[in-house]
Amino acid sequence: MTAQHGKHGQGQHGHHGHHGHHGHGGNHRFENAEQWAQTFDDPARDEWQKPDEVIRAMQLGPAMTVADVGAGTGYFSVRLARAVPQGQVIATDIEPDMVAYLGERAKKEGLANLRAVKASAAASGLAAQSVDAVLIVDVWHHIEDRVAYARDLAAALRPGGRVVIVDFRLDATKGPPPEMRLPPEKIIADLTAAGLVAKVSAVALPEQYIIEATRAR
Repeated sequence: MTAQHGKHGQGQHGHHGHHGHHGHGGNHRFENAEQWAQTFDDPARDEWQKPDEVIRAMQLGPAMTVADVGAGTGYFSVRLARAVPQGQVIATDIEPDMVAYLGERAKKEGLANLRAVKASAAASGLAAQSVDAVLIVDVWHHIEDRVAYARDLAAALRPGGRVVIVDFRLDATKGPPPEMRLPPEKIIADLTAAGLVAKVSAVALPEQYIIEATRAR
């Protein structure tokens, strides 16, 4: 699920670079994975996305099962797969072309522990108590019923599991239009309503904030 069809009617998009405002407004969709990979996986994205810092905030163990929700073309998925060499990464997306692209990318990069799964706009597609950690980057502001989605994620977590959400600050120079952005307090409220304990991470990013939430053991 690269992102959700919200009331704005924009297309699906997950971990893309938000160069300009791709996918915001109109009926932009993200069906051409090969084309979008040029944006989502642009090496220049590393400078502000700071993927290593995001993964550090996740506090992963090498044998964990991790979900990359709204995985797009796998910018984070492949990095997560390398971070959990004895574990598994489940990359979800609602665009079939993205799911197919992810499957091919995993084979091409020799990542046997990475698999792609098609999700829906309303649910992650993750089984109950199936993952130790969930990563959601640049997607939360698109979800229509965010509390229901947070409950879905909470149910997918194993005891002690973590959800890490990365989204754009209100004053970011990249990202969606200002009216689509969410302050961190809103995301914390969504996760708290789902029974998770949430807070702003101490890990700082140039354009985004990180919210981390845990399920009680």
